[in-house]
Amino acid sequence: MENFTTDYPGKSVQWHGFECLEFTLDGLRCYMVKPPSGANADRNWYWRVHFFGAFPDADFAMLKLGWHVVHIEVHELYGNNECMRRMDLLYNFMISLGFNKKCVPVGYSRGGLDVYRWASLNPEKVSCLYLDNPVCDIKSWPGGKGIGPGGVQEWQNCLNAWHFTEEDAMKFAGNPVDDLQTLADNHIPILHLCADADELVPAAENTAILEKRYRALGGHIEVIWKPGAKHHPHCLSDPAPIVDFIHKFHK
Repeated sequence: MENFTTDYPGKSVQWHGFECLEFTLDGLRCYMVKPPSGANADRNWYWRVHFFGAFPDADFAMLKLGWHVVHIEVHELYGNNECMRRMDLLYNFMISLGFNKKCVPVGYSRGGLDVYRWASLNPEKVSCLYLDNPVCDIKSWPGGKGIGPGGVQEWQNCLNAWHFTEEDAMKFAGNPVDDLQTLADNHIPILHLCADADELVPAAENTAILEKRYRALGGHIEVIWKPGAKHHPHCLSDPAPIVDFIHKFHK
């Protein structure tokens, strides 16, 4: 492919009964799951930014509707500049293949850090966002500076990824809860699926704050609460509400 170092389409494997292309892009592992009946007319794509393959019920539903599901590795980057570079790389590659110029980024758990920052930097490239028990503030997770336990190794990994001291991290103003103005100004609809008993990423420090702030900015956000649920499992066994939200706002 012109301007890309890639072995696309790479290797074809079976993924839950769907064809999945495993390939590299500038040396980074990528996955593209193909819809069984071929791409829909708009060549839409559903971007599993983190934890590709985990709790894939919504992925299955989108595939059956003619959407592609894609991923590029962003492990242990916590939304930093290298993460943004990789996301830009995959986006530009997908556009070079003729896919829709607007995508739906999906962030499970720590993927919230990746999705929110990239969408804030590229609001014209997204139609809506779907977040699932997302991390919205590094002080909450992995920092564990509030009511949640955090993660000792993950906190150090996060500091390393951003080249932060702990003092830097505590002053960081680029968390999703802090950086919503651009999304609101561009009228980006947001869906959160949130467990109200999440023991790892407490809703009170993440979704609840972000929801309140986004509404105050005039943004459209819908939250599907899962009463009594923990951090896992993600998604819904019947993902119809997620699919309906995407279809309503993906234009």
